[in-house]
Amino acid sequence: MKRVFTLSERTHGPGQILFAWQTMLGNYLATTGQNNTVHLYDRHGELKDEISLPGYCTGLGWDKDGDTLAMICDRSSVVFLWDANTHRSLQVESGFKDTLCYLLWSKIGPQLAIGTSKGSLLIYNHQTSRKVPILGKHTKKIICGAWSSQNLLALGSEDKNITISNADGDTIKQTSLRMDPSDLQFSEMKTDERNPGGDTTVSASVGKKTLFLFNLEDPDNPIELAFQQRYGAIIAYKWYGDGYIMLGFSNGYFIVISTHLKEIGQELFQARNHKDNLTSIAISLSLNKAASCGDNCIKIHDLSDLKEVYSVVTLEEESKGLGQIGWTDDGQLMAVSSTRGTLYVHLTKLPVLGDAQGTRLAFLTSLLEVTVVNQVEQEPSLQVNIEVEPTFVALGPYHLAVGMNNRAWFYMLGEKGHEFTEVESGDNEWLEKLKDREYLGTIINMCVNADYAAVYFENKVQLHLIETEGSGDNEERETRLFPEDGQGGITCHALTSDFLIYGTSNGELIFFYVEDWQFVNEFRHLVGIRKVYPDPSGTRLVFIDDKSDGFVYNPVNDQILEIPDFSPTVKGVLWENWPYDKGVFVAYDDDKLYTYMYSRETVRGPSVTLAATTKLPFAQKPLMLYNGEMTCQTQSGKTAMVQLNSHNFIERPHDLQPEQLKDAIMKCINLKRFKEAWMLCQLANNRESWMDLAKAAATHMELEFAVRVYRNVGEAGMVMPLQQIMGIDDRNLLAGHLAMFQGDCNLAQDLFLASSRPITALEMRRDLLHWDQALKLAKTLSPGQIPYISKEYAQQLEFTGDYGSALSHFEKGVTRDKEQREHDESCAAGVARMSLRMGDIRRGVSMASKMPSRTLKRDCAAILENMKQYSESAQLYEKGQYYDKAASVYIRSKNWAKVGELLPNVTSPKIHIQYAKAKEADGRHKDAALAYENAKDWDNVIRIQLDFLRNPEEAVRIVRDTGSVEGAKMVARFFQKLNDFGSAIQFLVMSKCNDEAFQLAQQHNQMEIYAEIIEGNEGEDATQEDYQSIALYFENEKNHLMAGKFFLLCQQYGRALKHFLRCPTTNEDNQAVEMAIETVGRAKDEQLTHQLIDYLMGETDGMPKDAKYLFRLYMALKQHREAARTAIIIAREEQIAGNYRNAHDVLLSMYRELKNQKIKIPTEMATNLMILHSYILVKIHVKRGDHKKGARMLIRVANNISKFPAHIVPILTSTVIECHRSGLKNSSFSYAAMLMRPEYRNKIDLKYKKKIEAIVRKPDKSEQDEDTSPCPYCKYSLENTELVCPECKNNIPYCVVTGQHMVRDDFASCPNCDFPALHSEFTSLLESEDSCPMCSERIKSASLRKINDPSMYLHPDDGAEE
Repeated sequence: MKRVFTLSERTHGPGQILFAWQTMLGNYLATTGQNNTVHLYDRHGELKDEISLPGYCTGLGWDKDGDTLAMICDRSSVVFLWDANTHRSLQVESGFKDTLCYLLWSKIGPQLAIGTSKGSLLIYNHQTSRKVPILGKHTKKIICGAWSSQNLLALGSEDKNITISNADGDTIKQTSLRMDPSDLQFSEMKTDERNPGGDTTVSASVGKKTLFLFNLEDPDNPIELAFQQRYGAIIAYKWYGDGYIMLGFSNGYFIVISTHLKEIGQELFQARNHKDNLTSIAISLSLNKAASCGDNCIKIHDLSDLKEVYSVVTLEEESKGLGQIGWTDDGQLMAVSSTRGTLYVHLTKLPVLGDAQGTRLAFLTSLLEVTVVNQVEQEPSLQVNIEVEPTFVALGPYHLAVGMNNRAWFYMLGEKGHEFTEVESGDNEWLEKLKDREYLGTIINMCVNADYAAVYFENKVQLHLIETEGSGDNEERETRLFPEDGQGGITCHALTSDFLIYGTSNGELIFFYVEDWQFVNEFRHLVGIRKVYPDPSGTRLVFIDDKSDGFVYNPVNDQILEIPDFSPTVKGVLWENWPYDKGVFVAYDDDKLYTYMYSRETVRGPSVTLAATTKLPFAQKPLMLYNGEMTCQTQSGKTAMVQLNSHNFIERPHDLQPEQLKDAIMKCINLKRFKEAWMLCQLANNRESWMDLAKAAATHMELEFAVRVYRNVGEAGMVMPLQQIMGIDDRNLLAGHLAMFQGDCNLAQDLFLASSRPITALEMRRDLLHWDQALKLAKTLSPGQIPYISKEYAQQLEFTGDYGSALSHFEKGVTRDKEQREHDESCAAGVARMSLRMGDIRRGVSMASKMPSRTLKRDCAAILENMKQYSESAQLYEKGQYYDKAASVYIRSKNWAKVGELLPNVTSPKIHIQYAKAKEADGRHKDAALAYENAKDWDNVIRIQLDFLRNPEEAVRIVRDTGSVEGAKMVARFFQKLNDFGSAIQFLVMSKCNDEAFQLAQQHNQMEIYAEIIEGNEGEDATQEDYQSIALYFENEKNHLMAGKFFLLCQQYGRALKHFLRCPTTNEDNQAVEMAIETVGRAKDEQLTHQLIDYLMGETDGMPKDAKYLFRLYMALKQHREAARTAIIIAREEQIAGNYRNAHDVLLSMYRELKNQKIKIPTEMATNLMILHSYILVKIHVKRGDHKKGARMLIRVANNISKFPAHIVPILTSTVIECHRSGLKNSSFSYAAMLMRPEYRNKIDLKYKKKIEAIVRKPDKSEQDEDTSPCPYCKYSLENTELVCPECKNNIPYCVVTGQHMVRDDFASCPNCDFPALHSEFTSLLESEDSCPMCSERIKSASLRKINDPSMYLHPDDGAEE
């Protein structure tokens, strides 16, 4: 808060100062102190008068109007009066010899109450000069008092009594207290019901400890409130609001209580405002503020929110503490005294006066100071000291005007083009004070432009040059008074750079062009105009009329637009100064700011829309709008910025949520900020928002931007039409197209008709099928189109059922133009149809028959059919070759002869069935069967064949071909009658009658047939109950195999296994065991598993079964480890028996199964498979003539000869022969010597015996070295047939084609069994063979692929052993 002036301690001497503000106006401050002098100062601290008193001033007070100041002192019985209007003093003799110690003016009357030190009272009527002395009102000194709004006087005295008296001094009520009263006040306690009696409660501080409340209407029940001791003594208290009391305590506490009976005694608010002490409190209801002073600071609170400290004023120079605090009635000035005799006056509220010129502002910052700033262009602020407190401020481009009453002062702010630059303190060389000027009436408002001032007073406006020096010959242009004769009284005005604009009480809005000094435009409104607000250029104007409605006026074409949602309490309007938002303006009232957007060009013409509303902070006045920020003036002489809700999308759009982004996009669209909306739409990535933006751009006729948006969202259906109309210059035509695109056809039609191409309206109505409007337009725009529109309209009327009008329009549509033959035929067809609809059957049938159109005949026939004219309808159907429909209609008319004629052309089954039924009724069963067959009604065909034609073979064929359920039932019944129960059962099952089939089979001992059929259907239609019934039957019949099968099918695994194991050892034994294994595999029951294993091991009947069954059991149970052991045993038995291929296949299948299950392959299994495979490869190598590889494989087999006990001698013989043939002489000799052992010698084939003996007798131990190849693991070179690397000790995979170890760079695998093979060897083998040597599956060479990375074969996962 700004300090206005200070009175130092020298003014009144050291010690407390007594002061009083003038009531009502607050123009004077009366002060007094130790020097026994009363000083009177104006609001600016200028001493206006001083009055010397004989002694120390004991009372000081202003009357209710602020006209008279009363003073008393301790050394005189005279009352001193000072007149504020004449500045003259007056003395009134009290007539008392006692010391005058207290005075108080009435709130509503001219009475002045004066109390003495001995308790006497004088009531002086200043108006009549009547004095009423009352001796002994109190027995001791009167120390406090209060007047009520009913003119009752309450007095408190040191005799501990309070008296209530009337205006004549008569005592009405009296009450006694425990201690001395102080600070007596009248008010009204808060009650549930409003008391019409006014101030009914007297309050007083008793002994500065308690608060005493004395209700005049209930004097026997006074209330006394005590407070916490830590608060200290009550220093002061104030009533405010609806029965609230604010109290200040000596220890710095500041509390609020309520006097409502329900809340009394409760503290509504408490704060310790001051650390050491509090000396005074004050309330300003006009400001809605409360203040407390203490220590060396003043704290101000807002009464609406006491918790928030509004302001803190610290007086650093006051270390000894402060005294009293007091506000003027209007709240503008606040005075506070100090204990050392100083007085400070602060400005707490300023008149909110300000003006704006573009972005430059001028506003009152002190009572005698105006500040000029331009924050937008960042010019330095300029403080202008003025001579008087102004009632208005006006700012122009180069001038500032202030004034009051009928006088104005003008200041030059600098030459044109001069910018505010750095100015030293107190150096305002370019701030020039011009002359002041007086006018013919009290100035209400003033507007200033570069050269002229327009002053509004007494319903007149005076326009005059601001600077008249050097005006020369243009004296007539120096000043002019408006209005002209005949015009109404002026109610408002505005001045732009070019125009003086004013409105009158008659509704006239007049533009005066200053440059030509003449009127250029006049507009008359329906009612009087109250306010005008032009935009900076003067080309658009907002005015408010006497009905409080707002309008935007365009002086170019006299067009006015009513502003929507315009508040009737609007105080003013500000136009946007930001050059890119020219159409934005804001209307404001005391609470809100309303943002509007004026668009000069839209599809609907000029428009005004409400963009948003924004809350206006309390007691702030909008001055200037720039880029969505409203600069407001506050009561404290400062400016504040308010961001409009319509513009709050600008900051940090990346942080907005999707809903907030959508809201921001709509705000951009409302303000026509399409570029910002584009950016926000990119962030939102919401198709709906893009479409809103595109529609808005099209509505405002921004076609290029609309095309860009539609193209961005892929809306080709809008891009192409907009591009086609972009070249149109005619605004109405262009707007019409846009209105049509937006679906507003009526507006589009009006715009098209007003354009240079009105025929477009007709084209639009035709395209939209609005035939009624199209016909009306065609009569004036294009009569030649009437027949074509009539035809289209008639078709629409026909569809809606208005046949009479349709007939009329079809007839009007006929052109009789040879070139329009197709059109005329269509109209004639319409006439035919409508004639039938209207009942003219002869005309309609005749026209339909003559015309070639099949469709017309069908349509007319359908109409006749609905009219039950069957004969004519069927004839037209037949003529139109609609044979199905014709036959159907003939059937309805019972004309079977015609139906029979048409039947070869009929495709509808329904008609065939109807015809068949008719023939069946006539007893012509063959014809009926044929008709049923044509209709594909197989059930009836079967019925006819069985019941009438006695042809069961055909019936059975049809049932088998069609699968007819009902037909199967009929055939079954037929065979039942013939006692052919097997066939009957089969057809009953086909007809899903399983229960009947079962009973029939049971009755006639045909259960095997029934079971075979059920089993053969693979459970398609059979249920668990069906299977169980069959199983129980066979169980009774002791047919264990069949019983087991069907118990297995119905999932009763225990009973199934029991029957399978009971099967006798016959040829069926194998099947029973296989089924038992399947049963256990499905059941996954441990008990059943052990039961079957015991059976297979022979523990049940003493006859062990073949090991292959045990193997299959383990496989079924997925116990692969046990299956592997069993497989090895089986393979060993097969080897012993000499079945090497069987043994190979058993091991191979087990090997693959374990590999699929990712279980580790037992070493014994892998070794046995390798040896058996090597034996099989011998034949392949020998067959291909590769004896050396065959010999190497035989050597590997011979080294494991014990595994081939059945063929030791033949294998060794082959080894000797092949080794000898391949040059492996040493190996040949070794195995020949083995053959010469006694146990083998006699078993050698005679054919080879002599040769082998010769090899032994004449040994040749020379032997070719075997070829080598690198180890795929460590690249060590080892012999081809060696499968264990001596270097890295790894087992090397072997090739299934050659039996040699694998090589890394020649890797392949069988596509079926996935065993590795050398790619080159496998390819070579497939040239002569077509199967894999390992799995014997057929392989195409194209499916063989070389493997570049054989890691999965060299390092297979070990898997988890079971």
